[in-house]
Formats: sequence, C-alpha cells, structure tokens
Amino acid sequence: MPPGQHTHDCACCGERHDGPPMAYAPASPPPGWKRRYAVRRDSFLTGEQCVIKDEHFYVRGVLRLPVLDAEEDFDWGVWVSLSRASFDRMYDRWDDPARVEEPPYFGWLCTELPYAEPTLLLKSHVLTQPVGTRPLIELEPTGHPLAVEQREGITMARVRAFADLLVQG
Repeated sequence: MPPGQHTHDCACCGERHDGPPMAYAPASPPPGWKRRYAVRRDSFLTGEQCVIKDEHFYVRGVLRLPVLDAEEDFDWGVWVSLSRASFDRMYDRWDDPARVEEPPYFGWLCTELPYAEPTLLLKSHVLTQPVGTRPLIELEPTGHPLAVEQREGITMARVRAFADLLVQG
C-alpha cells in the first residue's frame, strides 16, 4: 500500500477501518522489566501497572494529541514512572470511583516514541480517570516536539506519517 494510504484492523472491535490508526501503544513493558521478575514477590506486571524489585513503579496511561483537522484525537499508550508514595496512593484507590478527585501525580515518561529528540524521562503529570479508564498523561510545557504537539495539536498528515513509520504492511 502506498505511503499515506491506510486501513487497519482495530484492536478494540476487531473490524477493519479506513484511515490510519488513531492510537499506538508499544507492546513492551516499562524499561527494566525482565521476564524472570514475574516469579518474584517484589515485582509484578499487569496491563496497567508494574513494580520492579520493589524499587521502580510504573503506571500505563494515554498521552493524547489533539488532531486539528479530525474529530478524533491521536493517542500514544505510554508508561510513566511514579514515586513509591504516588504509586501506592494510586494503587490503593485503583478501584475507588472517588479516584477522579485525586490531584495529578508527578512522573517521568518511560516510553520511547518516534521523535527526533528522545522522549524518555520527560516530566509528566498523571491525571486519574474514572475506574476502568487509563490515566491521561500530560507533559510539562517544554519545547520538546512531543510536548509542543500535545499543546498545539497535530494534523491528519502527521497521523499518516506515524502510520507510515509504525504500521508494518
């Protein structure tokens, strides 16, 4: 298929859709996770949370980019590291409907995304959403291209460029 022309099978509904995917999430766990940690008492990995050797704490979230010429936003699925205190607080409230009242948690972006400048360790804020919904991730307002795109938005041409780069034909 020529660059810029896309269809995709939706991971949520299983149907084929016209146009590029509007979300990507790396299949890999957060940095440092090794399969052998799965048998340790001080480590775990789920689709939403990760603890490594009771020293490193991660939560999975959605970093949303507004798409200026579309009705749908573009989402990056990312991992963010949290302090132990923030992780414990978020973990304790994971199934509590009142969790949406929590203030944002500070964290560090721990997913490398396809940008010319590295995206690892960008300062982030984790905004808790209703139970069953992944947290939203907001970057601190810096000049990093990802932070600029989150603030100012992108176009469908940029979404198609991500698809050309990431979707294997």
